[in-house]
Amino acid sequence: MQIFFIPEISGDIVNLSAEESKHAVKVLRLSDGDQVQIVDGKGGFYQAEIVDANHKSCVLKITESVFEFEKRNFKLHMAIAPTKNIDRFEWFLEKCTEIGIDEITPLLSEHSERKVIKPERLEKILVSAMKQSLKAYLPQLNELTSFPDLLKNEFTGKKFIAHCNDGVKPHLKNEITSGDDVLILIGPEGDFSPVEVEEAKAHGFQEISLGNARLRTETAGVVACHIVNLANE
Repeated sequence: MQIFFIPEISGDIVNLSAEESKHAVKVLRLSDGDQVQIVDGKGGFYQAEIVDANHKSCVLKITESVFEFEKRNFKLHMAIAPTKNIDRFEWFLEKCTEIGIDEITPLLSEHSERKVIKPERLEKILVSAMKQSLKAYLPQLNELTSFPDLLKNEFTGKKFIAHCNDGVKPHLKNEITSGDDVLILIGPEGDFSPVEVEEAKAHGFQEISLGNARLRTETAGVVACHIVNLANE
């Protein structure tokens, strides 16, 4: 069954956006009476029927509603430096949305090679991944944030910084338990600088390892996301 995204739902009659309407009617050839699913990105998962297959503003009638669909008992926030090759960062966004993540902060650190992102495109990738993986919660994408500013933000939960600098560090899997709210920092291709690591530690972040292999930035993000989700299964 086809699934669509409507961020604001009030009442039983709703309209798809112009883009979603065109896709539903012109591309998928859906018509009056066809059954579809809707997510609102806030935990709402709906069954609906097309009542007016207009390719500019398709009208749906909601027939069944589920709220807080598959709501989790923990939150995962990842602050990660966008990669020089933006395709790799987009891959990270897609895969972590599929696995399960609540908040993403693109991070500007000392060794960052990419200092500009296009939020509109990244948001579309998140929406697409949410629909594809049948999730009802859309991850929150924050604006590009400098490392010092990120450290100033309040966070209630466990805070970790993953890096490849010398020293013995515990594995992330051994530092989290089910139900923990978690914030993880992932650095750029050149990793976090020793100064940044010390600053993070001074702000309550714990150094952690993601294993013996040296991972790309986007791979490290996906691995960390997977570890946190496994700890909560």
